[in-house]
Amino acid sequence: MSNKPRAAIDFAALQESIRLQFAGLDVNEPAEWPVLPRALALLSLTCLVAGGLWYFWVSDFALELEREAAKEVQLKTEFKTKLTQAANLEFLKKQRDEVQGFVAQLEGQLPSRAEMAALLSSINQAGQKRNLQFDLFRPGVVLLKPYYAELPITVRVTGSYHDFGRFASDVAFLPRIATLGNISIAAKTDTSMVFDATIRTYRYLDADEAAAQLKPAVETKK
Repeated sequence: MSNKPRAAIDFAALQESIRLQFAGLDVNEPAEWPVLPRALALLSLTCLVAGGLWYFWVSDFALELEREAAKEVQLKTEFKTKLTQAANLEFLKKQRDEVQGFVAQLEGQLPSRAEMAALLSSINQAGQKRNLQFDLFRPGVVLLKPYYAELPITVRVTGSYHDFGRFASDVAFLPRIATLGNISIAAKTDTSMVFDATIRTYRYLDADEAAAQLKPAVETKK
């Protein structure tokens, strides 16, 4: 075999050739530039266009991706919450039934307007049963609530402390709801006291009263 000598690369000449290609370039006539300057200019233009596309187009997709990722986290949280609620559905239904039963029981203790006279009579009889003397028994102004009406009754009775205590217990255990409050006590004699109090009773709303209570809420919604 014959060993041919390898051609040596003249780096100095190569550098000089490259330098001459970039010397004296006319920026107004890029078509006349040598190959290397034109290739570099084309590469720079390509990078510039790609960067612009990334900034104005691809970056929008990146922002949308971030929004969708945040939405995914929110949906996962909502899913976990609903999954927990679904798991407790039977327990919640049982609680609802218990609450509805309790509300129905309370509603059964509310008299109608026609039954209020009987309730007031029951309170009066409870006091007389405990040997209390009514010095004052004055129903006040009816207060209309969204679902019921409240009637405050100002009472003043004379009797012993223990008799009044038994009377308060009787009022608490009436078939209809009645509460005793604003109690003040003053001594009258060695064995007798004067008790001032407010008894509050409750009843159903009549149809016209219920409509009047619901009317502002309906108008507000409109």
